[in-house]
Amino acid sequence: MSELFQAPDGRPRCRWCGGAPEFLDYHDREWGFPVADDRRLFEKLCLESFQSGLSWRTILAKRENFRAAFDNFEAAKVARYDERDVARLLADAGIVRHRGKIEAAINNAQRLQDLVAQEGSFAAWLWRHEPDPADLPPHAAPVSAVSESLSKALKKRGWRFVGPTTVHAFLQAMGLINDHAPGCAIRPEAAAARRAFRPPAG
Repeated sequence: MSELFQAPDGRPRCRWCGGAPEFLDYHDREWGFPVADDRRLFEKLCLESFQSGLSWRTILAKRENFRAAFDNFEAAKVARYDERDVARLLADAGIVRHRGKIEAAINNAQRLQDLVAQEGSFAAWLWRHEPDPADLPPHAAPVSAVSESLSKALKKRGWRFVGPTTVHAFLQAMGLINDHAPGCAIRPEAAAARRAFRPPAG
């Protein structure tokens, strides 16, 4: 089966983004484009963690609800959440009500604060791990050497719900890996954005 589908504009795209109408805009404007903002990176990693075992369509449909519930993923605010906040989030039908994932998001906000204090920024730390494209697995592999090493590094720092598959999906989403399918019309656009991008020094 081809990894591509013909989008309504007549240009080929990654097959997965043909699965729902709302996927196309996310695929064309966000997925695989480099991100250097710590808040956006924290949001992306949290949402990938919440997605574990669910469909991305569910998470994308609830993204604005997640932003409202988690103070727009401002890590300094989420890091101060207590049991009352956990109870509030568990009662919020607009998000995924999974205690383990909610508590992991709070824990990870705290660990993010620690990492920023040590490394300068989450973005700077992440981009220091950018792999050589030659070292990446074939397109659409569920994990990669860099996701496995980053998963281990995050877990060593006390992060939770950051297994190698989740981390790989995060790296695809935030542009450390350009995993648009060969022939996808957006692949060269993501590559051009990466060439113009300057990773933060930290």
